[in-house]
Amino acid sequence: MTFSAIIVAAGSGQRAGPGGPKQWRPIAGRAVARWSLEALLGAGARRVVVAVSPDGAETARKAFAGLAGWSLVPGGAARADSVRAALAALKGPADEIVLIHDAARPFLNRSHVEALIAALAHVDGAAPALPVADTLKRWDGDQGAVVTAPRDRLWRAQTPQAFRLGRITAALADWPAEETPTDDLAVIERAGGVIALTKGDPMLFKLTYPEDFDMAERLANPGRVTRIGLGFDVHRFGPGDGVWLCGVKIAHDHRLIGHSDADAGLHALTDALLGAIGEGDIGDHFPPSDPQWKGVDSAVFLRHAVGLVTARGGTIGNVDITLICEAPKIKPHRLAMRERLADLLGIAIDEVSVKATTTEYLGFTGRGEGLAAQAAATVMLPY
Repeated sequence: MTFSAIIVAAGSGQRAGPGGPKQWRPIAGRAVARWSLEALLGAGARRVVVAVSPDGAETARKAFAGLAGWSLVPGGAARADSVRAALAALKGPADEIVLIHDAARPFLNRSHVEALIAALAHVDGAAPALPVADTLKRWDGDQGAVVTAPRDRLWRAQTPQAFRLGRITAALADWPAEETPTDDLAVIERAGGVIALTKGDPMLFKLTYPEDFDMAERLANPGRVTRIGLGFDVHRFGPGDGVWLCGVKIAHDHRLIGHSDADAGLHALTDALLGAIGEGDIGDHFPPSDPQWKGVDSAVFLRHAVGLVTARGGTIGNVDITLICEAPKIKPHRLAMRERLADLLGIAIDEVSVKATTTEYLGFTGRGEGLAAQAAATVMLPY
């Protein structure tokens, strides 16, 4: 049975504390929302529509780099507005199954999806749910009174929640404009639909408060070891009109001489990643004696190293590059370099550092004969 899906990712996540919207923060090197997108696509989603805030589209594109089968729509001020916009963008048959998921629940897996699809065969809506295990207290803030509330037959609804596209679209259109549904099941309930609850999963918890991220990081990295790799590269200057550094071309009265584009920053970082996973160095994978690499964009080398990390089941934690030269000036281009590296590596920009220093006119860099770069990278690998 084919299905489509919606990820609601337009919220600001203010309760999650500083660090930006929670759906774009990293967990084990991947944006929170990417975890859900990968899970839905891996479970067979025909298409996934992600509702984002008006200023979140570029962040989403970077977070989802390398994945296919998704699209973005502008979300609304309320969650229901975001769901409406995403439903309109799906444009599938009325009987198609659609799963609506909170971006802030990263640990979705295929078994959750299969259980929901099976349950939807006989009902109008389905969602995973957990019975309330803790004693409930109702606090009257004005009077300071605390009252124990009965928890019998109470359940905590999770997402994704499953519906037929036509049914949820029509029910949401009939929802009173002055009211805000707390979840999508409530919309079907109001329309008189039949609801089923599937077995919930504690791993489907929603990232809401700052401490939730610490727990999610621990859950995402069971049985993993952190490796550190170092890289170093040097290229001499020759006649030219610009140099490539960290994937960015900088106008200069010289160029760097090398078999490829001589991007010392990308070469050092490639070696750092290869070193972290014990895969030799850049020359082992791209021999300078091979004419096919002459003048090639060094991003090819870095993408290869990233692919080897991924093939080992690893994730990149952070990278740190230091460029050593008297000229050109690096600071005006540092942000562009960080953005380019974040895109190539598939990590957040705050996990990428680019620095520059001089040797106080000492040595070959001080004399302006060439340029050096050193890099460090952390990689998390399974045991």
